[in-house]
Amino acid sequence: MRVISLNVGEVRTILWEGREVRTGFQKRPVHGKVALRGVNLEGDDQADRTVHGGTGKTIYVYPSEHYPYWRKELERRSLDWGAFGENLTTSGWLESTAHLGDVVRIGTATLEITQPRRPCYKLNAIFARPDMVERFHRSGRSGFYLGPVSEGEMGEGDPIELLSRKADAPSISDILEAERKDDPTTRT
Repeated sequence: MRVISLNVGEVRTILWEGREVRTGFQKRPVHGKVALRGVNLEGDDQADRTVHGGTGKTIYVYPSEHYPYWRKELERRSLDWGAFGENLTTSGWLESTAHLGDVVRIGTATLEITQPRRPCYKLNAIFARPDMVERFHRSGRSGFYLGPVSEGEMGEGDPIELLSRKADAPSISDILEAERKDDPTTRT
């Protein structure tokens, strides 16, 4: 497991459905090490901290393995790392191998997996598609959030080292599958 790209972004205003929307979704790759201090990566920001960021959603992880699926699904030749608003684009760390409560070391920081991502309407706005949140949910390709255990620095190329896993902890895929089974709009 490895960090392919570390991405940060400032809050910007975009237009969606005739109104202004403030978002920190648009992330760009950063080269070199970036400090994790408190509940934020240096240079990263969130527009609405009541639902984004904080101890349960400090760092958003998205597997690079999902990018080919989305290029095909969205009929796009390319998508830059950070396109899904993730702070860490990773390799070898999927929802099926990430378990709730896993503690990992990335660079000199220690983090814990806290929850799958459940995107809001801003995903629709960024991709200019009114169905993007629904597509994302149905795909099972959500990525997941990390909360801080200890501060440190991390960057592209850093290995992701699993330090501990709780016995019987569900994988992120298990959680997403249970949610899809409980959601009548996702049943086929």
